[in-house]
Amino acid sequence: MKIAIVRLSAMGDIVHSAIVLQFIKKAFTDVSIDWIVEKSMADVLRYNPDINNIIEVELKKFKKTKKISDIFSQINIIKSLSKYDYIVDMQGLLKSAIVTKFMNGKSYGYDKNSIRESIASYLYNHKIYMPYDANTIDRNMGLISNTFSLNLNPKDIYDKKPFLFYKDENKIIYDFLKKDKKNIIFVIGSTWPSRNYPKEKFVEIADKLKENILVIWGSEQERVDGEYIEKNSKYASLVPRTDLNTLKALIDKCDLLIGNDTGPTHMAWGMNKASITIFGPTPISRVYITEINKVVKSPSIVNPYKLNKLDFSIKQIDSAEICNIAISLLGKKDEI
Repeated sequence: MKIAIVRLSAMGDIVHSAIVLQFIKKAFTDVSIDWIVEKSMADVLRYNPDINNIIEVELKKFKKTKKISDIFSQINIIKSLSKYDYIVDMQGLLKSAIVTKFMNGKSYGYDKNSIRESIASYLYNHKIYMPYDANTIDRNMGLISNTFSLNLNPKDIYDKKPFLFYKDENKIIYDFLKKDKKNIIFVIGSTWPSRNYPKEKFVEIADKLKENILVIWGSEQERVDGEYIEKNSKYASLVPRTDLNTLKALIDKCDLLIGNDTGPTHMAWGMNKASITIFGPTPISRVYITEINKVVKSPSIVNPYKLNKLDFSIKQIDSAEICNIAISLLGKKDEI
């Protein structure tokens, strides 16, 4: 049996979708799984033994070049793929639905009442209802469970095996790890300013925990903010920018990750590593809360159907609240 999963981006959403792989492979002994993904995100999935082929596309390239030839070249890549028994669109956007339409095989996706861009559902052969405001990971598991008639439940999610892998990482990261202190990653950026916990409060967390703090970054603004944290806390170090493969290795080697609601933070959950996700204008239903994966939410009420990018309530979260959860996860005794 040949299966194609379409989940082009973004990083966190790919992580929350990739959990399904282990359950498909467990249910079917003779199955081959291909994953269609944006080239820039392919390393999130790299080295996963449950994926047979990663099919890289560059649909976002058209936004920059505006060249029609770039779109046709990507369509040709998609159309050249062999026939699949199942094509599952786990993204539920018009662009991902169009990708499934150009592929050869029966397509499965969310129905019009289950996704933000309802027009996408008309391009699927089979449509499945999952409440749009339900937990993101439950939605992903529900789509797969219904598509393949599997009996998956929350216990399967809690008992999951790690599903993000790395190989031949950049060894520079090991220069920043310490043996005499707990190693803690700070993820200080995200796609919206209102989703970012203040850099000043990250400094407070670093100074209260007094462990080895490693600040990671991906954009120029994040680098500037990271330099501020490093300058203002003797416990913090700004790690050189890494590729996604090396980032997975760094997360694996650390004791705890504290970060905003964004891709690198969700990687910790996918690797069964301790984490604290800080939420402001986005719903905590995007993640699973476990014994080692905790959340802190600002006081604002979030409408999952219409997120408010001007909701800066994340600034109201007391750093002591985050520190006390961190202390518990690290096995330390004294609260702040």
